[in-house]
Amino acid sequence: MNRLAPPRPLLAAALLACCIHLPAAAQAQAPANPAPAAAGTSCKNPGEMVPSQLYGLWQLVLWTQDGQSSEAAPSSRGAVLFQPHPEYPGSVRGTLKRSGDGNDLEAQVSGDVTQGGEFNLDESADGVAMDAVWEGSVPPTACGQELRGIRRSAQGTARPEPVMNFVLKKASGWR
Repeated sequence: MNRLAPPRPLLAAALLACCIHLPAAAQAQAPANPAPAAAGTSCKNPGEMVPSQLYGLWQLVLWTQDGQSSEAAPSSRGAVLFQPHPEYPGSVRGTLKRSGDGNDLEAQVSGDVTQGGEFNLDESADGVAMDAVWEGSVPPTACGQELRGIRRSAQGTARPEPVMNFVLKKASGWR
């Protein structure tokens, strides 16, 4: 083992921390919608997306559905680092870090992309009880680089949160 190489958990935490603390100006420069595929290039059908396309770092924006905020004025920003799920082939597991009311929130997530390009994710702050469920899809023009949908509190959650819209965009360099 190379003693100079950082352990994977520390590397993942460092990547997430960098993504969460990007200057607001740099985040504001990101396009609201991904550019369509260049002429002559074709994207995979969202229904053909495979779990390995989720691996890597994704930037996260959450905003409430009540009309009080939007993607342009988010309720929360953060990042998700997806890796292969160690127990369920064809699924992903990862770490979520995002801003919250007065402090940062961290959780474990696991899920997959189903037939038809649907995206499902379970969120747990303690790795045992489910806190939230994410449901979304891969927009056809996103070429697998964006996921959109809603995040809602899991049934029976002690502190339910309002339903929120989300967008996850693959961080550049993680194609």
